[in-house]
Amino acid sequence: MQVSVRDNNVDQALRALKKKLQREGVFREMKLKQHFEKPSEKKDREKAEAIRRARKLARKKAQREGLL
Repeated sequence: MQVSVRDNNVDQALRALKKKLQREGVFREMKLKQHFEKPSEKKDREKAEAIRRARKLARKKAQREGLL
């Protein structure tokens, strides 16, 4: 990952770096790796995430079809 610093504006470059890291999910992954997660807990979490993604996708699809 690379962020360029223009005109010695480090604050702007830092904001851009944080935004890229957030988009890539690095902060979320670091938070998950802080403590050991039992395999059963990991399975439950991943299942819940998949359900959330599916519901969000269905909601967006229904909204698009309703507006068109």
